[in-house]
Amino acid sequence: MAEITAALVKELREKTGAGMMDCKKALAETAGDLEGAVDWLRKKGLSAAAKKAGRVAAEGLVGVAVEGRRGALLEVNSETDFVARNDKFQAFVTGVAKLAVGTGGDVEAVKAAAYPGTGRSVADELTHLIATIGENLSVRRAATLSVGTGVVASYVHNALAPGLGKIGVLVTLESSAPAEPLAALGRQLAMHVAAANPQALDIKSVDPKALEREREVLREQARGSGKAEAIIEKMVEGRLRKFYEEVVLLEQVYVIDGESRVKDVVAAEAKKLGVPIAVTGFVRFALGEGIQKDHGDFAAEVAAQAGR
Repeated sequence: MAEITAALVKELREKTGAGMMDCKKALAETAGDLEGAVDWLRKKGLSAAAKKAGRVAAEGLVGVAVEGRRGALLEVNSETDFVARNDKFQAFVTGVAKLAVGTGGDVEAVKAAAYPGTGRSVADELTHLIATIGENLSVRRAATLSVGTGVVASYVHNALAPGLGKIGVLVTLESSAPAEPLAALGRQLAMHVAAANPQALDIKSVDPKALEREREVLREQARGSGKAEAIIEKMVEGRLRKFYEEVVLLEQVYVIDGESRVKDVVAAEAKKLGVPIAVTGFVRFALGEGIQKDHGDFAAEVAAQAGR
């Protein structure tokens, strides 16, 4: 029997797109015969993943997992929304989201992690799932948040199952306040983030490039007034307040009551509980954001299926 080397396994994976453990098994079953192993994987339906890898996957699910004072968001994409309702797909997203809690948001570390009960990595388990479901799937991104003292609160919008939906949010609150009211505040803030989609936590954390772009736009608008440059700069700084109210979480109008600033809501709760509360971070994943979706030509697809 030929020696089954790592290089041989790698070559088979590149040929078929199948998982590492499946490639090892295929080579073992065919005594190291590469082409025989390809046929073995094809017969088992495990080489189909490679054919699907080029297709756009912009649907799927966002998974949320919170364990103690740590939480994770994970996005796993599929080609169609129908797959998001598949029990196996949902179980995979839930399981991998839990694994992501300890990875620091490194999606490659998530893919390399051992998938429980299978002897395979997350990446190899995904390959299995692609072969089973018949669509291209992708573990796209992950993010984590943690606190020293306080809570990590979460919210899932359009939830299909616990911790699974189209928009996922984590919010961290640092405080020695009792866990129950702190968690309730955190959940409401997470709901606000889902709805308002802030880009920064506070004014000092606004992206400098985005801020300078906004300043330049406001300068050009203000110059139309014909006023002196010194006056224009004051006008720009005044108008930036509106910009901050749009993109900064703590400066936004709280969607729950429609009138308070988020920072004032937090301050009021801190006063009520008698201890300081600091919103220290948030992260929001909306399914498929930033992916160029292929809408295709529906009429041409119908014609093609009709054999025209």
